[in-house]
Amino acid sequence: MRKKSLAFIIFIVVVGALIGTAIGEVLGLILPAGVVKEFFLKSASASVGPATLNIILITLTFGFTFKINITGVIGVLIAAYALRWVD
Repeated sequence: MRKKSLAFIIFIVVVGALIGTAIGEVLGLILPAGVVKEFFLKSASASVGPATLNIILITLTFGFTFKINITGVIGVLIAAYALRWVD
């Protein structure tokens, strides 16, 4: 078994988080109002920015928000488990 690069591992984990979060948002739209819907829609977020860089010719604004919900965490765990079996 060959060793996996750090970039590949980060890519797989991020893809797992994206897929899990997307599934959680879809479940939130499908499920009726109640405790289960609140469980899937509850999320934690962290953000940086916006930071503005004003050069005479161009103005750039940088920033990002990281938002993950319960199904995103489950997606990361499934991706980490699947990573063991990928060559």
